Amino acid sequence: MGKRKVPDLYRAPFPLYSIKIDPKAGLVVLAGGGGASKTGIKNGVHFLELQLVGENQYSASLLHSHDTVTRATMNLALGDGVIAAGQDGTCSLMTFADCTQKSGDTAADNDENNVQKGNARQRGGKRNKGGKDDAAAAVTGSDMKDETAHITVTRLAELQSDLNPEDPLQKVVRFSHDLSLLLTGGTDGHIRVWEFPSLKKKLDFKAHEGEIEDLDLSPGNKHLVTVGRDFACSVWRNNQQVMSLKWHKTMPQIAEKTYRYMACRFGKVEDQKDELRLYTVQIPHKRDRKPPPCYLTKWNGKSFLPMLTAPCGAEVISSFAVSDSGTFLGLGTITGSVAIYIAFSLQRLYYVKESHAIVVTDLAFLPDTFKGQNIKGNNETALFSVAVDSRCQLHAVHNRRSFPLWLVLFFCGLVVVGLVLLLQYVFPGFF
Repeated sequence: MGKRKVPDLYRAPFPLYSIKIDPKAGLVVLAGGGGASKTGIKNGVHFLELQLVGENQYSASLLHSHDTVTRATMNLALGDGVIAAGQDGTCSLMTFADCTQKSGDTAADNDENNVQKGNARQRGGKRNKGGKDDAAAAVTGSDMKDETAHITVTRLAELQSDLNPEDPLQKVVRFSHDLSLLLTGGTDGHIRVWEFPSLKKKLDFKAHEGEIEDLDLSPGNKHLVTVGRDFACSVWRNNQQVMSLKWHKTMPQIAEKTYRYMACRFGKVEDQKDELRLYTVQIPHKRDRKPPPCYLTKWNGKSFLPMLTAPCGAEVISSFAVSDSGTFLGLGTITGSVAIYIAFSLQRLYYVKESHAIVVTDLAFLPDTFKGQNIKGNNETALFSVAVDSRCQLHAVHNRRSFPLWLVLFFCGLVVVGLVLLLQYVFPGFF
């Protein structure tokens, strides 16, 4: 582990803020942009086809580029053929599908150009020193596929998801596991829940003072966990608060309000169907000359009692993900580093220092099945990362070498026979 060079899987012509995987359609969906500023940097959503090359290498091809005009997508969620994209203070819903398109046909997504224009929060200060040249760089790798199979994107609806009067911005969006609910959180501190696909508003309540940083809904929709910039991480049942999590209670050396919660995710427990874990990330509220560590905490997903807390480095965490199986945790930092941790022990398995040139904005693990097939190859896990440097990378952890059980037993047998012969030689008549 340490600093190493991770090749770019893909490079977009704009800063990247979100990545999601559609295992059913076999697509990698990237989104971002330069916002409403007249810098020439585009705003869009890109659809990639991923392929396994050899045992553990991957390549990506651009299938479709969807222009979002003046609105950068800062966060997104995928349903069954539906994208929920956070653009300014709204949640823009779009459908996407494979279609057969003859040469010269007009793409079905042109009507998205008529979407109401908004004032995207400026992110220019987060680009690397290359500025516009880097952010607007051409796509690397394979060119867009020249085939009859294309992706069409059609506007579905638009929801007002944040009502901050000064600078409305949707910070997070999630579909429930059963796709019956759509949840959003923004800078006004409100959680808004819509029934899906009817888009009838079900709940609207103030969960935190200030911005919502993250949220996640447990399988079965029983518990909602929210993270705010007000130092709180709360558990809700509908709009009623069940409890507030106190991670520092198990660490008396840490004073209250020296750390704030940054992210929360539910995760499965491998080989335990009915068990559930909640994982949270805590980062320092203020930065010192000697940076203190960030922390990961694992909670019981039913009682919400803390099970384990471990430090995860002094680089400030900017993004967090949990693998489908619940086996691995992914971390990205504001300095561009990427790490993979083992969920059970919270031990670091993989780390690349400053893999990206600047802040890692989103992460996504490669699903166990991808378009009905196992695409992991000879990898134990693989983690996508995207950053403001416009790059998408794939961090693969190769299967650790192991010996077959029969071979282990065979060697154990040889050792026993060897010991018997040695004792017989040293102590004649011992047996």
